[in-house]
Amino acid sequence: MSERKPETADAEPARLKPRAWQRMLSGRRLDLLDPSAEDIEIGDIAHGLARVARWNGQTVGAHAFSVAEHALIVEAIASDLNAGWSRADALAALLHDAPEYVIGDLISPFKTAIGLDYKSFELRILGAIHQRFGLPATLPTHIAAAIKAADRIAAYYEATRLAGFTEQEALLYFGEPGRLSAGLARRLGSLSALATHEAEARFLARFDALSQD
Repeated sequence: MSERKPETADAEPARLKPRAWQRMLSGRRLDLLDPSAEDIEIGDIAHGLARVARWNGQTVGAHAFSVAEHALIVEAIASDLNAGWSRADALAALLHDAPEYVIGDLISPFKTAIGLDYKSFELRILGAIHQRFGLPATLPTHIAAAIKAADRIAAYYEATRLAGFTEQEALLYFGEPGRLSAGLARRLGSLSALATHEAEARFLARFDALSQD
């Protein structure tokens, strides 16, 4: 008769529940599946976005072109094209890609391949960010459309000045950039990537300016 094995011998070891949270340098712990506004800090967002590269890092210059700098450009374009915008509207533009501080910046072709599940995941985090900073979970349609338009203009300039796109390619994928104020057009015409610490500092400074009562 074979010797009986201890009851625990064939037992499957206890498995930890898969981790779905990100610990921040502030000490906050953000649950990506069930994000809470209480676990969101602007310092974490600025720090993360300044270290996330746009265009998968395929840009010219000594530094990666960060999502933080992209956010500043989108807000500048949106505010330039929409005279009379409130600070809240401009803040929504600044934070339009804020979820990328924890999920990274997936290039558009990859987002398309993943499908709508990724978008709903991203929007859930953005909703918590909006709640944290006093913005509506879902933006009014005309505000969201204006931010999207500014995003495409920013992409046009980034693509042609930093990411190696020809003017024809940029027009095909991002459309005509439209007319901007002379000062902003000059700034975008000579676009360059900021160092990480500078992008983070400028993002925080703009957030503070837009958050004042």
